[in-house]
Amino acid sequence: MTADPLAPLDLAFWNIESAGHPMHLAALGVFSAGSPSAAAHAADLLASRAAAVPGLRMRIRDTWQPLGLRQSLKALRDTLPGPGERQPAAPRQSLAAALRQPFASAVRRSLAFGGATREPDPGFDPLDHVRLHPPAACFHTAAGHLMGRPLERTRPPWEAHVLPGEDGLSYAVLFKFHHALADGLRALTLAAALMDPMDLPAPRPRPTAPPRGLLPDVREVPALLRDALSDAGRALDIGAAVARSTLDMRSSPALACAPSGTRRTAGAVIDLDDVHRIRKSAGGTVNDVTIAVVAGALRRWLDERGDGSEGVAPRALIPVSRRRPRTAHPQGNRLSGYLMRLPVDERDPLARLTQVRTAMDRNKDAGPHRGAGAVALLADHVPPLGHRLGGPLLGQAARLWFDVLVTSVPLPGFGLRLGGDRLGAVFPLAPLAPGHSLAVAVSTYRGRVHYGLVADGAAVPDLDRLAHALTEEAATLTALCDH
Repeated sequence: MTADPLAPLDLAFWNIESAGHPMHLAALGVFSAGSPSAAAHAADLLASRAAAVPGLRMRIRDTWQPLGLRQSLKALRDTLPGPGERQPAAPRQSLAAALRQPFASAVRRSLAFGGATREPDPGFDPLDHVRLHPPAACFHTAAGHLMGRPLERTRPPWEAHVLPGEDGLSYAVLFKFHHALADGLRALTLAAALMDPMDLPAPRPRPTAPPRGLLPDVREVPALLRDALSDAGRALDIGAAVARSTLDMRSSPALACAPSGTRRTAGAVIDLDDVHRIRKSAGGTVNDVTIAVVAGALRRWLDERGDGSEGVAPRALIPVSRRRPRTAHPQGNRLSGYLMRLPVDERDPLARLTQVRTAMDRNKDAGPHRGAGAVALLADHVPPLGHRLGGPLLGQAARLWFDVLVTSVPLPGFGLRLGGDRLGAVFPLAPLAPGHSLAVAVSTYRGRVHYGLVADGAAVPDLDRLAHALTEEAATLTALCDH
């Protein structure tokens, strides 16, 4: 694998990170233990298999020079005759063939001044990334401590922590991937490569783009101009929508906090059949139902802790992947998002679901390229040096943009195993933005919906209560729809 510049959004995630706000996503998988030594065997398997996964060898290196320029100059030097050498028979053709692609690449890559590259780590050692821990009484308690620790930025930014259960009947693996290394789909691909082999159909190969010259075809200029104007209009539209979204803010102080640098995690599981029964009875999609459950759980939680839900309608950021699901080798974050008000202040659970469905339908009609939720698209319009200098400020501005992250993470429909041990549950865990006290991630696996909660450890000491409120809200909606 060769070095590649980080995509704009990856570069943004790399520069937003701070010691108090690590930008890694994670998944806590719980496995059945086939033997007392199952956890130790799992750690050995993960380390041995990681060495054979090229994507796990990639580190991220900051750069302060135009990338690709030296390679192009080297290509030119190698093409031209040296002192005392004869000129090639067809110098024009040889020179064009040697420089056409390298120089075109250099023009694009030179824009990465102040950027970063994803490149193989020559000193990669899987044992630096896979760790076996002492037995844990609670997997989520252990995961919370580990989520607060930033990944080592000088090595490939991922880790796998194996947590044996005190009962000897199960163990958990916490996979952590920096958001600049992998989005949800890419992280799934890398983690699945460490599981037991399965007979699966080969992914469809990506179509090969035809070679391009240094300059665009003149016939393409009108379309390129239209695209540029469209991009500029979209950027203005997104900026205006973000400004409007800050007006009439109706959130709760419980969703904002001064960062403590600590983390808690918790999880909740509901039956997918119940979600489908709610969907068929009340309308909407599975995603609408899972978001409405979050809104109802927040209402219960705020009322029980004394903060109150009256008049509260926090802005939820719902990330939307722009990646094709069958991409053979997904690289780089391709995200947009929807921004919506969670109807926490609505008393009726079914009315909450209706409001969520209406808001999501409105977002889908507008598309993922417009509105305040599409701020991630603006990363493409910022030069790398701008990401380097403005990243910390952008991270601090997240609180002005949205109040809580509610993201859906894709998981395979088939069961996974590690060393023959079955993966029974998997809780996705999202990064926590500066100024936020809570992030929610949702995944569907093997007929059950798994909610993974990440919170600031000091601001949300009662995160388990919120997790319980999720199951209560799902049960309430199911009962209402069954009658």
